[in-house]
Amino acid sequence: MNMKKILLLSVMSVSLLLPVFAQAEGWEYEVELYLLATTIEGDSGIGRATGAEVDVDFGDILSVLNMAGMVHFEAYHETGWGAALDYSFMDLRDDISGPQGGVTDLKVRQGVLQADLFYRVALGNGTFDYLGGIRWWDNDFKVTVDPALLPGSVTGNIREDWVDLFVGGRWITPVSEKWNFTLRGDMGGFGLEADFTASVSAGFKYAMTDSWLLDIEYKATWVDYETGTKGTPGYFSYDTVTYGPLLGLIYKF
Repeated sequence: MNMKKILLLSVMSVSLLLPVFAQAEGWEYEVELYLLATTIEGDSGIGRATGAEVDVDFGDILSVLNMAGMVHFEAYHETGWGAALDYSFMDLRDDISGPQGGVTDLKVRQGVLQADLFYRVALGNGTFDYLGGIRWWDNDFKVTVDPALLPGSVTGNIREDWVDLFVGGRWITPVSEKWNFTLRGDMGGFGLEADFTASVSAGFKYAMTDSWLLDIEYKATWVDYETGTKGTPGYFSYDTVTYGPLLGLIYKF
């Protein structure tokens, strides 16, 4: 927990310093709003219920989506150093009717905050970024069962969040006057909290103007996390891959 607090305070400090960076010379910035057509596959365990299969495609998520947001910010200095923040969250809600008329109210909120520090070098016609950073997972599951045959309802609420360290790289190269190709990958976890985490993305950016770019990618993120003792109420596991096409709009300044 102490390491988690230190890492999160570091991210907050970088966020507070961004207005200072904005007034310094030699900096370039980009802000992106994007949509990831998410599919989640794997398995999860909560308490005594273990090994539950997770297989949710974008259509399923869209049908129960209450709220979502995805944003990316990046700053690059002419010395080669840069930093990036990325945050995405989904709030899913669904009411499931039982065979005897009862209702189960399911609420799932998942947020992922990623913070990168990178150093850029020239590579051929393009550039290569050496990456290091953290990925903070914040999950909140709430299940309320209102049986038809018994008075009252039963509510279960589990909140799990953890921070993973990762290292990786990003290659950016032009393919024409307007198009750039980007390949990014990272790997981490190292057993500090999650046993394993990784992320891979590849795609193209199209320069519509000097300031506005269209981002078209495909992205996948893996995580294997487990805490508590299997079969007890405090147990939680999450071993999934989240993947899908990404479409974003970037503003550079």
